Amino acid sequence: MADENADTSRTAVKTYVPAYQKRIWAEHADELGMSQSEFLSTMVQAGRRGFEPASESETTSTNTTTTDSSDLEGRIEAVLADSGPLSWNELVAELTDDIEERLDDALQDLQSANRVSYSGRSGGYTLTGEQP
Repeated sequence: MADENADTSRTAVKTYVPAYQKRIWAEHADELGMSQSEFLSTMVQAGRRGFEPASESETTSTNTTTTDSSDLEGRIEAVLADSGPLSWNELVAELTDDIEERLDDALQDLQSANRVSYSGRSGGYTLTGEQP
């Protein structure tokens, strides 16, 4: 459910990607009829969803995750029934869970166990040679 006191004002986020990647994203955004900002926001939120365990509404009776659109449609209806009108960003936030803290905790644990390290030279996190 959206926090009624949440700050819904817009703010800029800056990132740097290779020019070819920006062109691909821009083309995809155009195909979907979205602005580049809306496309990136949507893709980030959708990608973040992949890091969350399946909710009860997303599992079948055999407890396997399903991904058909009727599950999402049902979740959308449930969120709107509980919350009332929501903006696009509010609805995306409701349908995805915040994982930054969990990701940070997991990375710290992996780094403490010397299974992952951060390398500026490599451009990000890398696996170390000490895998279980």
